[in-house]
Parts: sequence; structure tokens; C-alpha cells
Amino acid sequence: MNAPGRQLPYRIGQIVPSSNVTMETEIPALFRARERVAPERFTFHSSRMRMKQVRPEELAAMDDEAGRCAAELSDARVDVLGYACLVAVMSQGHGHHRTAQRELAEVTRHNGAPAPVVTSAGALVGALHTLGARRIALVAPYVRPLTETVVDYLRQEGIETSDFTALEIPDNLRVAAHDPALLPSIVRGLDHRGADAVVLSACVQLPSLAYVQAVEDELGKPVLSAAVATAHHLMRALDLPAVAPGAGHLLSGAYADAPVTN
Repeated sequence: MNAPGRQLPYRIGQIVPSSNVTMETEIPALFRARERVAPERFTFHSSRMRMKQVRPEELAAMDDEAGRCAAELSDARVDVLGYACLVAVMSQGHGHHRTAQRELAEVTRHNGAPAPVVTSAGALVGALHTLGARRIALVAPYVRPLTETVVDYLRQEGIETSDFTALEIPDNLRVAAHDPALLPSIVRGLDHRGADAVVLSACVQLPSLAYVQAVEDELGKPVLSAAVATAHHLMRALDLPAVAPGAGHLLSGAYADAPVTN
């Protein structure tokens, strides 16, 4: 890992589904927000796993490609890797984010370029624990059975879901095309009265960043997304304060130095 305050930019590696077009916009946007208030600079580098339809068989086949992607990114000597597909990890069974992080980090070590690995699945779990959220409301674009897989995964990590919406969009490009301006009204339709936090997008392909702060201001409780959680964990994995103004309570600075837990 590189020392904070260095002159060269940090290299952020992302392992993304081939049809994902959101993480390569939202993660850089969050780091650019950080650049406005901190001296460090960043570049972004991706490797892709084939996937078009968000279905169990395609998710499993895609997950098998993650090791190749980790090796390719470590060839570029990235400083941290983010595995940017939450449901692909969660659908492989409880606790798989820990296995994926360990195995992909081992790939980078074997390639002579060791780097920490963050998964969006583990980041969401860890971020909710960081916020002290024991009960949440959640929006996901997946078909209902996959959304229930996410809800069950979180339950086994000690996080209950009071209510959720499954948008029933299996085509991954259609997920990216979903209008984020619809999210505030979708959240208003959820029962979030007893929730400690709201997950505006439990998917790194569903655009939501433009509305995280607005929905949080409306509800008066923490609002985050899988992308916001991933950015927080990527920053902390680099041993940098995790902050991005305008992206909700998690990146407000209140948890800038929180340890990564998942």
C-alpha cells in the first residue's frame, strides 16, 4: 500500500460485469468529490466479466472469471481492487464476500503485486454495521427471488430488512437505464418507519448517486447505496479518510476513519 500524501495518483481497480456501465461513473464521481476536499488523486482501471442477464446461472459463470480480472488488474499494479457486483457474490452463499476477498487478494500476491480487495457485497455489510444499522429498508433492481437472496444474506450478517422493493429487471443494461429520479417515490412507498437506514440501491448497476443526499435529507436518516458503501471501503482500504461531500452520512466525514469491517 502506498503512503498517504504521495505525489502519484492512487490506482483504483474495478472488476465489473461486462454489461455494467454505472460503477465506472459513480465510483469515480465519489472519488472526484473527495478530491475537492483532500489532496490525493486517483485513476481508474477496469477488467470485465461476461454477464448480460442478472440470473443465477450467468452470475455463477461470471464469478468464475473474477480471478482472471484480478490478475489483469494486478498487472497494472493497482493499489486496491473493487469487485463490483453485489448479487454475484451474495448468490454464491452466506459469507462468500470474505472468501472472494481472500481468494482475489491471493491472486494479486501470486502475481507479485499484492493489493487489498473490496467487494461491493462486503462493503454494504460493513457499511451498515459502521452506521449501526440493525434494520433497513431496501431497493433492488433484481427479480424477487434474487432480491430475497440479498435480504437473507444481510439477515445472516445481523441486518434485518423491514421492507424492500424488487424492480424485477433481469436485463443488466435495462437496470442501468432505470431513471434514478424515480427512486425517491419508490422509497416513499416503503415501510421505513422502523429502519435505521435506507439502501437506495442494493446494486452497483442501478444508478442512484444523484439522489442519495436528497433522499437522506427528506427522511432524516442515513441513506446509502452499494456504490457509496464500496467507495467508503475502497478509501479505507487505502488507509485514507473516507469522505465525499454530498453523498450521504456514511461519507460525510463522520466515519472517515472507521475501520473496515465485514
